[in-house]
Amino acid sequence: MDMRDFYLFLALVALLTVDSALAQELVYTIQEELPENILLGNIPRDLNISRLNAATGSSANLIYRLVSKAGEVPLLRVSSSTGEIFTTANRVDREKLCAGTYTDTDCFFEVEVVILPNDHFRLVKIKVVVRDVNDNAPMFPSPVINISIPENTLVNSRFPVPSATDPDTGSNGVQRYQLLNGQGAYGLDVVESPEGEKWPQLIVQRSLDREQKDTYVMKIKVEDGGSPQKSSTAILQVTVSDVNDNRPVFKESQLEVRLPENAPLGTSVIQLHATDADVGSNAQVRYLFSPQVSAAVRRHFALNSTAGLITVQRALDREETSLHKMTVLATDGSSSPARATVTVNVTDVNDNPPTIDIRYIISPINGTVYLSEKDPVNTKIALITVSDKDTDVNGRVVCYIEKEVPFHLKAVYDNQYLLETSALLDYESTRDYSFRIVASDSGKPSLNQSALVRVRLEDENDNPPVFNQPVIELSVAENNHRGLYLTTISATDEDSGKNAEIVYQLGPNASSFDLDRKTGVLTASRVFDREEQERYIFTVTARDSGNPPLQSQAAVIVTILDENDNNPKFTHNHFQFFVSENLPKYSTVGVITVTDADAGENAEVMASVVGDNDNFILHPVNGVIRSNVSFDRELQSSYTFEVKAIDRGRPVRTSIAKVTINVIDVNDNSPVVIYPPSNTSFKLVPLSAIPGSVVAEVFAVDVDTGMNAELKYSIVSGNTKGLFRIDPVTGNITLEEKPAVADQGLHRLVVNISDLGYPKPLHTLVLVYLYVNDTISNASYINELIRRTMETPLDKNIGDSTQPWQNEDYLTIMIAIVAGAMVVIVVIFVTVLVRCRQSRFKATQRNKQGAEWMSPNQESKQNKKKKRKKRKSPKNSLLNFVTIEESKPDDPAHEPINGTITLPAELEEQTIGRFDWNTTPPTTFKPSSPDLARHYKSGSPQPSFHLKPDTPVSAKKHHVIQELPLDNTFVGGCDTLSKRSSTSSDHFSASECSSQGGFKTKGPLHTRQNPAQYSQKYEMETCYG
Repeated sequence: MDMRDFYLFLALVALLTVDSALAQELVYTIQEELPENILLGNIPRDLNISRLNAATGSSANLIYRLVSKAGEVPLLRVSSSTGEIFTTANRVDREKLCAGTYTDTDCFFEVEVVILPNDHFRLVKIKVVVRDVNDNAPMFPSPVINISIPENTLVNSRFPVPSATDPDTGSNGVQRYQLLNGQGAYGLDVVESPEGEKWPQLIVQRSLDREQKDTYVMKIKVEDGGSPQKSSTAILQVTVSDVNDNRPVFKESQLEVRLPENAPLGTSVIQLHATDADVGSNAQVRYLFSPQVSAAVRRHFALNSTAGLITVQRALDREETSLHKMTVLATDGSSSPARATVTVNVTDVNDNPPTIDIRYIISPINGTVYLSEKDPVNTKIALITVSDKDTDVNGRVVCYIEKEVPFHLKAVYDNQYLLETSALLDYESTRDYSFRIVASDSGKPSLNQSALVRVRLEDENDNPPVFNQPVIELSVAENNHRGLYLTTISATDEDSGKNAEIVYQLGPNASSFDLDRKTGVLTASRVFDREEQERYIFTVTARDSGNPPLQSQAAVIVTILDENDNNPKFTHNHFQFFVSENLPKYSTVGVITVTDADAGENAEVMASVVGDNDNFILHPVNGVIRSNVSFDRELQSSYTFEVKAIDRGRPVRTSIAKVTINVIDVNDNSPVVIYPPSNTSFKLVPLSAIPGSVVAEVFAVDVDTGMNAELKYSIVSGNTKGLFRIDPVTGNITLEEKPAVADQGLHRLVVNISDLGYPKPLHTLVLVYLYVNDTISNASYINELIRRTMETPLDKNIGDSTQPWQNEDYLTIMIAIVAGAMVVIVVIFVTVLVRCRQSRFKATQRNKQGAEWMSPNQESKQNKKKKRKKRKSPKNSLLNFVTIEESKPDDPAHEPINGTITLPAELEEQTIGRFDWNTTPPTTFKPSSPDLARHYKSGSPQPSFHLKPDTPVSAKKHHVIQELPLDNTFVGGCDTLSKRSSTSSDHFSASECSSQGGFKTKGPLHTRQNPAQYSQKYEMETCYG
């Protein structure tokens, strides 16, 4: 037994073992031309199908699926969930569906429906019988029918009339003929053939006379039996011809021939023979097809008009048309031809191989069926329908699979099989199957046909998508348009089918981008600004469509490329720098800072000075401004110019800023003593002076400004008993306690006047002589005492040792001491009273001394403006200071003063430094004053300044006017009376000043006055020698 016979045997066994429960059949009858969505039936109800699984008892959701061939237009629709059958928009046309059929029961079509899942699988064949509706009217073959009748025709003679045809069947077909306007000469009768055809015949009802009337024009009407009834008419034209006594006669009017379908062309089908009793030309017979013969018959057969031989002129095909019926007319030229009907039965030969119709239950993709390796055994793949156009043995077909695969065919009907799995599938061992299904007939020789089936196994979803790059880096220029294409993100999945269908999704921080979920095309959803954000980092997720889905992520880094869309920007629209007046040429005076929000060359900025300005040099890159001029605050206190910044982008962008260089003062001037005017002057302090009263004044000025001009007064020597106190601000010397008898005599106070300059203050010493006594009996004696004290070092008290100029009357002194002790009790009592009125007394005393001494006087702001004007010199009576007449150059008073002084600890303050005895200070007294250079030397090195960025000064300014004697008015800014609030050496920082009035604010720098002016203003005209 060969393999083919083996497969045939298996197929026959399968046919004998058809599972009746697996395959079922339903029959529905419908009318043609039904509209869409007409319910025809319900499969589960009509087959009494339960949702319960007989084996497990569990309920299942059944799925109903129509099995159709690819590209086939479905005439029915099946609901997948309910199993209801509906008509579709493709209407059923019986005449088109079943052309050539004559009865209603002959027209039907079949569809197959499968019920899933596999546990409930059933194959349901649905046969739909189509009933005819009267949708076609009967029609004659021609709108004008011509008939010729001899004039000697006997009454009641019959002549055939071409019959009408109707595609409808049964009662909807042709039912009645009617002759309209027969003119009394003709009638109409209908003869029914054995096949049920109705043939109309024209009956002659009276004798015809051609000479009287040779033509009759009538109408013939045909009607069907449908509802509503349909009909049509044709013109029937009868011509009365000359006499022809006899018409041809066929030997047989009904003939039947059997002819094999493979008969060659030219094969004789039948020889027709008709005879005519006439002689001559009336006996010549011609053969022709009746007008009712179809065009298909005329195409396949030829009729010899003289011999009456019918031959094959086109190849026959039984499967196309198995029966050909034709009517042949034999005429001798008369109006009544003879009629014969020839029926040709085409017999079958085995000339058609079987056909295989595969209708997949599991829809293939590109011709391949995809199965999962987890699908169970007997998984239904396709419904195989085999057929053969041949008949009998030639059309008997068997079907089998030609090689060993884990699939088999299961018979469900005589010519239908289910292709299903026969074993468990293993994706790892075999991923693809390709095999042929063979259909073979039983003809001799046997013909067969095969169809290729491809099955590909799908793996379980055990592989997540994988990106081509774990990190995707992109670059895009800023100022882009929305929707700009950036890139296509791609990931692959080793799985297949839905497990490999990847969708993409953006992670957080990706609101500026759009991602096509299917294609992975990444686009920009906004206009990027690199200055706002230079880099975007986000994630993209690729997720497959498996169950459960698997996913993976990739990082996306989008770098925004710069465009030159920003102007350079200065940190300030107006830069202000402060430099010291003694700054050397080509020194750094400031640094301007300019930025550009762009990057690269677009952010490379070059700076330059606008216009023709040679006073300053600007470095184009680092913005350092250097001086090209020596600063002198007295000549010019500020410089203003513009600078321009240009970037290197395309196009070039620029910006301009204003720069102001303010020249600030340097502490290069020591205080200048205005009062007392001489180191040899003295003042009388009566023993009756009460504590707190002003006994002397010291006043000095500093031609510098700001903190450099702030002065502090202190007694550094000569006040060992603490009898006197000097106000550090005003310079007023007051009594600390009431003088005693022992305090009588000459007191020399060494007063240090120090400015608050930074980093090192400058100092000046002045000698203040106070003579404690009730009266001055001998001024020359006191002047001699003063001259002799010049030999005493300044750090020694002139009363520390016995001197020849001291009072030798010790008895008088003792008496004075005793007398003083006696009045102590009185003094204590008076002191208590005086202390109660001390505040008022001090205020009154200061007012008096303000006119008497040249001390600054703080008044209200309203009086300050008035006192800016020059005042007249104070009267001599206001001054109580006694001086010795000026000596000649050879006077001993002009001898050098020998002595040194050690500053007390009270000078060791934060803003006052020690005296530098190694440097010689400038002379601060009038030419008539003794030279103190031997006793006091002071130096004030220039402060060091450090370059710092611009610190703009507040525009708010405060001015204070210092009240001085009427003829010695000095006007300055708040810096004159301010105290330095910071020890910073930054000459770019705005200084702060604090007035005695209690306010503190930033103030401007003011022009320094010439020291000579003060010397002239404060020369005293009286009371001095």
